[in-house]
Amino acid sequence: MQNLWNESDLKSTAAGRIDAADTPAELVELVYASRLLGKDDRLVMHGGGNTSVKSVLTDFIGNHSNVIFIKASGVNLASVDVHDFTPVRIDPLQKLQKMYASGQRHSEEDIRRFSTREFKNFLYLNLFSLTDQMVSRSLSPSIETLLHAFLPHRYIFHTHSLALLTLSNQSEGDRLCREALGPGFGMVPYIQPGLGLAKLSLNAYEENPSIHGMVLHKHGLVTFGDSAREAYDRMIEGVNSIEERIASTDRKTFPSSALPPSIASIEDVAPIVRGACFFEKTPGEKDYEGFVLEFRSSPALMAYLNTADLESFSRKGAMTPDFIIRTKNHPLVVPAPDAADLEGFRAAVLDRVERFKEDYREYFERQREATGAQVSMIDPMPRVVMVPGLGLFGLGRSRADARLTADIAEHSAIAMLDAESVGCFESISEKDAFEIEYWDMEQAKVRRNRNGGEFAGKVALVTGGAGAIGLATAKAFRQRGAEVVIMDLDPSALERAAVELGAGTLTIACDVTDRDAVRGAFDTVCRSFGGLDIVVSNVGVALQGRIGDVSDELLRKSFEINFFSHQTIAQNAVKVMRRQGTGGVLLFNVSKQAVNPGPDFGPYGLPKAATLFLLRQYALDHGRDGIRANGVNADRIRSGLLTPEMIKARSTARGLSEKEYMSGNLLNLEVTAEDVADAFVHLALETKTTGSVTTVDGGNIAAALR
Repeated sequence: MQNLWNESDLKSTAAGRIDAADTPAELVELVYASRLLGKDDRLVMHGGGNTSVKSVLTDFIGNHSNVIFIKASGVNLASVDVHDFTPVRIDPLQKLQKMYASGQRHSEEDIRRFSTREFKNFLYLNLFSLTDQMVSRSLSPSIETLLHAFLPHRYIFHTHSLALLTLSNQSEGDRLCREALGPGFGMVPYIQPGLGLAKLSLNAYEENPSIHGMVLHKHGLVTFGDSAREAYDRMIEGVNSIEERIASTDRKTFPSSALPPSIASIEDVAPIVRGACFFEKTPGEKDYEGFVLEFRSSPALMAYLNTADLESFSRKGAMTPDFIIRTKNHPLVVPAPDAADLEGFRAAVLDRVERFKEDYREYFERQREATGAQVSMIDPMPRVVMVPGLGLFGLGRSRADARLTADIAEHSAIAMLDAESVGCFESISEKDAFEIEYWDMEQAKVRRNRNGGEFAGKVALVTGGAGAIGLATAKAFRQRGAEVVIMDLDPSALERAAVELGAGTLTIACDVTDRDAVRGAFDTVCRSFGGLDIVVSNVGVALQGRIGDVSDELLRKSFEINFFSHQTIAQNAVKVMRRQGTGGVLLFNVSKQAVNPGPDFGPYGLPKAATLFLLRQYALDHGRDGIRANGVNADRIRSGLLTPEMIKARSTARGLSEKEYMSGNLLNLEVTAEDVADAFVHLALETKTTGSVTTVDGGNIAAALR
């Protein structure tokens, strides 16, 4: 592992601080070192690990306090800034340490109770209040605050080094780590983070005050120093020593599993896996909650997934307790997907998921009774699905969560194979895993990062997504928690729309009249998210002409865009939805022209009328699949169809002002793209409505459905 420390970069970091004059120099150094550690996911991933520095601060009335700045719980080291460290008064923390050391409170039950019930309030009560923005955001002090406070060192760094875990998660982990690191590191047996771990860590230091780091077995690696540079150097040197020890070991080889002659594609497998992991909000109602999927594959990962012992390896537990809240203690392993027998694969996956759920319920009840914990079971669905011959899927309620889970699962799988290659992997006990998984301090990390909204875990695709109605619709679904895919013909317009929608939006440039391109687009969606749940077929072009004069070429062109594209989109969507087996929503932008044709608008109105009946046919034919098909009839919406030039021409032709023309309805109100978007959202939420058309036109009796 390369040492990345660079004094010039450190000076740039300090000089770049806008509030450099108010920021302690030691905190700037801590930020720089933390980011270096966070850059390497072999050390920390997604909110893991923590760093601290001890300082003296002066409050607004001139009182001096010894303070420890420690990275707040759940903050990513790779992007940490000065405002991501919580300043906690050290003196009360060290009084707590002395109180326990003197025997005033020292029983295991006292420690357990404090670590689970009193800990958070105690830390919050001892936050140091500053008048500047250093604590301007709501942050939770780290679970490891007591460990950092009890030790006397100025800078303390704690990572979840995968190399360290490879050695420490062994039946002879203590011996292996001592051999790799020598006498400069103390050894701390596994215990749940909190007061107990802080006490054991202090004991390890007091037994040998010359150490410059310690191994937290089955948990992580700690180093300390008088400067950030010293603590950082010791971390890198320690990890390199461990890596050298692993490399010097004769590695075992493992037999490979037998795979089908042809492995099914990601786009065929992902919807099956995704659908199997959905669950009903209310039993029997067919209204599902589920997950977004993130796929991973690499030669190193496949070496693990294709081992004949994968099932037994996967049952050995997590690499470190910090991962359990993201991945659960075990992944789900499914059979290799035979491209020639997808139905057989589906049946096997459904069976494996049901067994996983039952095993999880039994584990929960067993450990709740054993520990006496007063907790409710979280959903029993897997968070990692391993597919031999293909790769693994990380599951999350958002794309960001799914990526986080997949990152952890991929790196853990590779490290697990390393651990088995040099020995025999051994994780923490089931009881310890349960206490971590259901510890409120850990669950708070997940709750804090969880995306909410009615459509969390759902994927919505909008065609014509860069246009006025399409973009407004995509925004509406995004604001309610959905992962959004926008398709449009114009790549540059897609780029602009993606900027408005924000990070995580999937954009696909696609001609919806090209069947192959549409099929490829849906494959991309399945590879990116695992499937989809809501499709808004929104594309349309307002071609005009007097019907007795219009050419066949123009009329056929209009039907290709305004009718057949909707059929192509819906067909591909239904294929994915049926493979998921969890229903879905088809929404069509129809137009009032379908029931109230306008003069010289036949080339546009005729295919729109056909699209109205198309949605009803989908409702009729695919209601048995749980797929709902509904539409919106909108009128006079400023968009790519109704351009300023067209508005001027149509209003002039009717002898109206543009304002009168646009609000020419019973309510005398102009209807906007956002109003249409709200109608699409409403229809997506109507779980028992299909074959329906919602009119959004401010009131036009001539266009009312009869």
